Amino acid sequence: MFSSKRTIKKLAIVKLSAMGDIIHAMISLQFIKKKFPNIQIDWIVESAFSQVLENNPDINNIYKVNLKGIKKDKLSVFSQIKLIKKISRNNYDLIIDAQGLIKSSIVSKLLGSNTAGFDKKSTRESLASVFYSKKINIAYEKNVIDRNAKVISTALDFSIKKEDILTKKPFLFFSKDEKLIDNYIKEDQNNVVFIVGASCPSKIYSKEKFVKLANKIDSNVLIAWGNIEEKEIAQFISKQSNAKVLPKLNLSELKCLIANSDLVIGNDTGPTHMAWALNIPSITLFGNTPGYRNTYTTRINKILESNSEVNPCKLDKNDFSISSIDENKIESLTNELLKNKEFRIKEENV
Repeated sequence: MFSSKRTIKKLAIVKLSAMGDIIHAMISLQFIKKKFPNIQIDWIVESAFSQVLENNPDINNIYKVNLKGIKKDKLSVFSQIKLIKKISRNNYDLIIDAQGLIKSSIVSKLLGSNTAGFDKKSTRESLASVFYSKKINIAYEKNVIDRNAKVISTALDFSIKKEDILTKKPFLFFSKDEKLIDNYIKEDQNNVVFIVGASCPSKIYSKEKFVKLANKIDSNVLIAWGNIEEKEIAQFISKQSNAKVLPKLNLSELKCLIANSDLVIGNDTGPTHMAWALNIPSITLFGNTPGYRNTYTTRINKILESNSEVNPCKLDKNDFSISSIDENKIESLTNELLKNKEFRIKEENV
């Protein structure tokens, strides 16, 4: 049974992937530490995404697993179970599964008996709730940042309010030794980063319209990419504009790049959500995914959507409506956000 009266000294958070999902859960860390300054927070994550978490002062230990590798090597399941069992020797007072998948719930249960997660009505894989001692309800179609804050804070018997999230401190960190971006960031221009990739083709904005946008805005435009397909898109844009293709960056370098940029424009994907996490202005483009659910809009973080009616419980991968978004609207919003930045700098210098 779940004990809400139990003193929580050691907490494990299970959020395995992907980058954007991890970022949406990380927002809770600063509020946990504010409420419980002496709590130990460990995070269990897929090794491919561990750098997103690195250097965060609110995380004590990052434990990397490779559950995705089991698809290629079925026998590796035994080594992964052994690894998780080894981590469980930390004797956690509470394990929170912020993912809500069957595999993440099994990981949580292997880590300890006092577990918390979404109830069966609050996640797509309802069977996951069987493994939790405490089950927390929040509708699946609700904003993902609010969902993460709710499942994590409720498990710890406190609350994170929307006002808290809107006034958050930046919560992605990187080594100060990251020098690669110094060759690309310009001191005398606005630095605008394009995020041209995403997890599936229907979430990717038109490369032809990215070209038009790059030629419309008077800025140092930099294009980030993560795989060969995205690199080809970046090169297509660069050949027809003054935009520059960045070298392939690791996640630490990517955090550093975005933290030093003036605006990020991109698809509904992890690197674009980094801007929100770092309190950097952003424009996120939505087609077949719901803008209201997948990010927070703020004074500096904006969204533009296609006219598609999106059902968050059943996304249509054949909906390529993101490419219908008018690049002139993106340009207008870009100019607005960059002017606001210039106004803030003038205010600070008065």
